[in-house]
Amino acid sequence: MDLGLKGRKAVVTGGTRGIGRAIAETLAAEGCSVGLCARDAGQVAETVAALRAGGATATGASVDVADAAGLKSWVDSVADELGGLDILVANVSALSRAGDMSEDAWRAALDIDILGTIRSIDAALPHIEKSDAGAIVAISSVSALGYFSGPRAYNSMKAALINHMSNMAHMLAPKNIRVNSVSPGTIYFEGGVWHQRELNQPEAYKGALAANPMGRMGTPQEVANATAFLASPAASFVTGANMIVDGALSSYVQY
Repeated sequence: MDLGLKGRKAVVTGGTRGIGRAIAETLAAEGCSVGLCARDAGQVAETVAALRAGGATATGASVDVADAAGLKSWVDSVADELGGLDILVANVSALSRAGDMSEDAWRAALDIDILGTIRSIDAALPHIEKSDAGAIVAISSVSALGYFSGPRAYNSMKAALINHMSNMAHMLAPKNIRVNSVSPGTIYFEGGVWHQRELNQPEAYKGALAANPMGRMGTPQEVANATAFLASPAASFVTGANMIVDGALSSYVQY
């Protein structure tokens, strides 16, 4: 299936590791020019070099989504370099630990997961409004949708993110800009949360693995595939949706 992404221009925040890296690679493989950012300049340089080595047009910089002015300046520079923007994928998260109910954890989750996404949209929207197939996708989590590892800032902020994206979808639909979210379940990759738990909390890891009806955890590529579809013209009548990618881990009916 041709997703219609060839020649499109995309920005991916948090695009150097795990899900974000897979999204950047998938969009590039589908023919997008890609701008990506993360805080680690070395990881940004390595990712951009890898995408270029694969034949993609790619650019990137060390950017903190908590810095509104710096983020806007970078997004504007990417739009200038690539010749516009069609797609924004907001992927950055503060990733608070299970059981961390400190005020610092709540402030970090608000500043990065919510305000970081809002800042990213604010920066990209003037450019996306000029596209004939504008799309915004935010990466949330199934942690937003029910009980998962107890109360914590991460769960609540990801729930707020889904709500915000749904409301943005209604506001931007008349401008032909689609807004969706993707909620991954337990996603395993080297260096990621579940890899760390496998090493340091093996019982918690085994419990999470056993809870999944498919008998395994997901991969960043599986989340990237869903994200690329929602970002693409192939999903031209899909907006305001929250796509769950969790292997039936969630035991409720979403409506």
